[in-house]
Amino acid sequence: MIAKFINPEWVALYSSRGVDNPTHKLFMRSTVLVADFLVFFPAVFAYFLYTDKIKFDKDRTIAILCCFLYPGIILIDHGHFQYNGISLGLTVLAVVFLSTDHDLLGSMAFSLALNYKQMELYHAMPFFCYLMGKCLTAEKENWFFKLAKIGIVVISTFFLCWLPFLTSAESALQVLHRLFPFARGLYEDKVSNFWCTLSLVVKLRQMMSREDLVVLCGGTTLAALLPSSINLLRNPTIDRFKLALVNSSMVFFLFSFQVHEKSILIAAIPVCLLLHERPFPCFWFLLISTFSMFPLLVMDGLVVATIATGLLYFTIATSNLDFGPYTSYFPGNRISVPQERNDVRLLIATMFWLSLLGSVVLAVASLTLTPPKKLPDLFPVLISAYSCCHFVLFTLYFHWWQFTCGSSETMTKHRVSARNEKKKRT
Repeated sequence: MIAKFINPEWVALYSSRGVDNPTHKLFMRSTVLVADFLVFFPAVFAYFLYTDKIKFDKDRTIAILCCFLYPGIILIDHGHFQYNGISLGLTVLAVVFLSTDHDLLGSMAFSLALNYKQMELYHAMPFFCYLMGKCLTAEKENWFFKLAKIGIVVISTFFLCWLPFLTSAESALQVLHRLFPFARGLYEDKVSNFWCTLSLVVKLRQMMSREDLVVLCGGTTLAALLPSSINLLRNPTIDRFKLALVNSSMVFFLFSFQVHEKSILIAAIPVCLLLHERPFPCFWFLLISTFSMFPLLVMDGLVVATIATGLLYFTIATSNLDFGPYTSYFPGNRISVPQERNDVRLLIATMFWLSLLGSVVLAVASLTLTPPKKLPDLFPVLISAYSCCHFVLFTLYFHWWQFTCGSSETMTKHRVSARNEKKKRT
């Protein structure tokens, strides 16, 4: 409607197809930024201001800044051009509502996110298990009433979103057909998931029919999803819920059918929300998640933008985040808290720097070297396999974090020690 008000030719039926001029491009780019200001930015501000226990203004500011400057969503939404900030912003807003015990508003916000973009199904299981777990652990006389209210809100929200398409069965089925494009194949391009990496040695697409691949992916995803989901269902705490969002989205990314490189953003934003809790592994994940999309970014002509946003993010994060026992391994970090070094920390820090070095080497090689004629996709394949290995290890780590969340004496001591160090610095 706004485009029609500015210039009706932009949206004229039939004749506007393929319209390509600088003014229209500027308008479309601006709509993404406006969407961020209306949805994504307020949701992130609300999360760090109202739900998280960050006592120091500087820590809160750094956490918000690092979330906004995450290169992945900047490059995809404002470079590749999408509106992921809306669905992800609505999801963050849903997390805010659930964290403040506004379960009905949280259910509505996530239903809006899911209807805006079907990829939010990656987060659906944690929302279901958390809300169901809260209902099952409520007082006996209230659990059914609480569940019924949530169900009414979800069904009503879905009904209103789908109302324009319910004029006929054919119209509704067309929407479903476009939401789940199984005909597009097992994965998109060279994505950094399990099936694409496995195809280097096992050609599943040549061995199995599409229907069998759908069943295989569905079964594998469900099996990998169960541990995190059952843990959350039995222990519905908000900390486990936030970790389950990461674990569920990573399982879907690694094992589900028809995955695109950009889908890693669905896991990356929940990791951004955890960045201030354990900065080192979260920061590492966010760097690799951006690198995993490098072939796509190269195709979009975003090499300079990728380098610029990556260096900016790396500089601000490594200078200001409190990496705890790993702080001393980051030259230039402003948080100069003396930490005792040991062999394990040295090994992990060395792995981090070698991981980044490998990413840089692969990126530079893909830009400067010509692959053999028999292997035209050599570098995209190497990048996807390299990133996939990282993602498998990160998925295991985030599962371990969820299972030990709130029950580990070591974690409690670490948090107490961190708070004491912050008090000393203050």
